[in-house]
Amino acid sequence: MASLQNSNLETQISDELLVARITEIHGAISKLESLRPSKQVNSLFSHLVCLCIQPSSIDITSLSKEAQEMRKSLIVICGRAEGLLELEFATFLIKVNNPLDNLNLFPYYGNYVKLANLECTILSENGVVEPKKVAFIGSGPMPLTSIILATHHLKSTHFDNYDIDEAANNVARRIVGSDSELEKRMKFETCDVMEVKEKFRDYDCIFLAALVGMTKKEKMKIVGHVRKYMKEGGILLVRSANGARAFLYPVVEENDLLGFKILSIFHPTDDVVNSVVLARKPEFLK
Repeated sequence: MASLQNSNLETQISDELLVARITEIHGAISKLESLRPSKQVNSLFSHLVCLCIQPSSIDITSLSKEAQEMRKSLIVICGRAEGLLELEFATFLIKVNNPLDNLNLFPYYGNYVKLANLECTILSENGVVEPKKVAFIGSGPMPLTSIILATHHLKSTHFDNYDIDEAANNVARRIVGSDSELEKRMKFETCDVMEVKEKFRDYDCIFLAALVGMTKKEKMKIVGHVRKYMKEGGILLVRSANGARAFLYPVVEENDLLGFKILSIFHPTDDVVNSVVLARKPEFLK
């Protein structure tokens, strides 16, 4: 183990070089006429992701003001590009026979499988086994996490997927609608999460997607709203980012989850991008 750790340290990219390379990619992406999937767009984002999952000890809080602004811009751009990629692929899927059998054609499908496996393991280790009802906030046109969890892990759980975009939900419904059994356990709601209130009490576990709440202020506002209305003893699973991965997604720190008991924080070191933060609403809090 020691030799492996030393090897990782030797291959770590320096903070200065990492920021310089990411800044260069940000510049190239910013000049694109469109973020829709194309050979150039796919190449730039693939390069960016590979760069951000390399071993690194970077602390994003110590970045210069200029680098911080670049990071904020990059997260927004990545979110838009991810949405366009998912929408294009989902639109393709609903035109083929058995779309659920072709999910693995999605470029990042393997990443979602690993992340879902990880999240299911973390839930199980913390006593959450086969919850009756789960909410996924920010499901998008390709609700891969819900589909993977429902078909491979939580086979009797009912999933309510929330997204603010009706077009995204319409496509997602058609993908899931190709399987009558799955369709019975999976619904899609179009609304702003801040408008959902008492219904949050129905869920044993609530997932918050990484791109719901793009800034720290927005994220904390949403987390506070969910905490207020979810049931006591309920579980919140929040996707975050750590180290260089924080150039791709917003970061949720332990002290951002006020009013929750932190159960687990996991930071991946492989090609999984998102960190996982698991928390419970204590039963004595109102």
